[in-house]
Amino acid sequence: MPVVVLAHSFRDRDMAEQFGLVIQKDWAQVLSRCREAYDEILDKAPGIVVVQLKRTNVCGCLGHRHVAVKESPFSEPHEAFGGASCGEIDIAYERVKSWMALPLTETALDTKFLSGSRLEEFHAEQFRMRLLSVLLHEINHLVYPNEPEASVRERSLAFYREALAGYVEAAVSTLSLTYDRSFSRFD
Repeated sequence: MPVVVLAHSFRDRDMAEQFGLVIQKDWAQVLSRCREAYDEILDKAPGIVVVQLKRTNVCGCLGHRHVAVKESPFSEPHEAFGGASCGEIDIAYERVKSWMALPLTETALDTKFLSGSRLEEFHAEQFRMRLLSVLLHEINHLVYPNEPEASVRERSLAFYREALAGYVEAAVSTLSLTYDRSFSRFD
């Protein structure tokens, strides 16, 4: 994963902290086969990726690859970057949160969790995996700007589907028949 710099407004500080944890923690915990699908892309990615974190954007998209870096501290080469190239994307996190990446799969998985902490935990994990999927999708566009959108989307949705399935499998394996009543198959 390249160095990711989050550019955000003061009011989005909490979301930026959460997104930082997605990159630092969740990426490392995703199944290795999911990460391996992006090995070549991340190896070819710019050394620094600036992510403009926004609540929404005018066009309604989840994110964009920027042709040129707009954030002034990163728009020109600096010795401090050690020759690393920079790329820039934006992500509209409120759009990502409401996005149904895989409607049938998400609904089916959602029904496994009835209520309580497991449902909240599952929804939080869904959001983090969506953010990670969109980040990887836009980095894919930085590396291969001429790759067809359908191909990029297929790869990022496969990542999301596999990462979420890995989470559900791990969650199911930690459930207790006596203490955890939030999983419907035990009712």
